[in-house]
Amino acid sequence: MDAGEIGQIAALVAAGAFLMLVLVMARPIWRLGNTVDAATRAINDINERTAPLLTNMNVTIENVNTALGQVHTSLDGVNIQLAKIDTMTGHAQNVTANVANLATVISAAAANPLVKVAAFGYGVRRAAAARRSAEQEREVRTTLKQQRRASRRGGR
Repeated sequence: MDAGEIGQIAALVAAGAFLMLVLVMARPIWRLGNTVDAATRAINDINERTAPLLTNMNVTIENVNTALGQVHTSLDGVNIQLAKIDTMTGHAQNVTANVANLATVISAAAANPLVKVAAFGYGVRRAAAARRSAEQEREVRTTLKQQRRASRRGGR
C-alpha cells in the first residue's frame, strides 16, 4: 500500500469518525433545539398573559391618580374651611376677652356701692344692738333702784 492509499484510508477513517461525532452530537443538539422551542413558547405565552395585566395595571394606576387628584381637591377644600374656622375662633377669642373685661368693669362698678351698702347695714345693726343693750341696762338699773328704795322703805 502505498502512501497515497494510506492517506486516503486515513482520510476515510477520519471522515467516518467525524460522521460518528456528528451523529452523537446531533441528538443533544436536537434536544437542545426542542428545549429552546419550549422556552420560546413559554416566553410567548408569558408575553400574551402579561400584556393584559400591564394594561389593567395602567388603568388601575390612572384611576388611583384620579382618586388622588380628587383627594387633593377635597383636602384643599378642608384646608379652606379650617382657615375659616381659625378666623372664627380668633374672633370668638376676641369676643370672650371683651366680655371678660366688661364683666370685670361691671363687677368693680357694682362692688363699690354694694360694699358701702353692706357697711351701712352693719353700722345700723350695730347701733340698734347698742341701743337695745343700753335700754336693757337702763331698765335693769331702774328696777334695781326701785328694789333698793322699796327695801329701804320697808326696812324703816
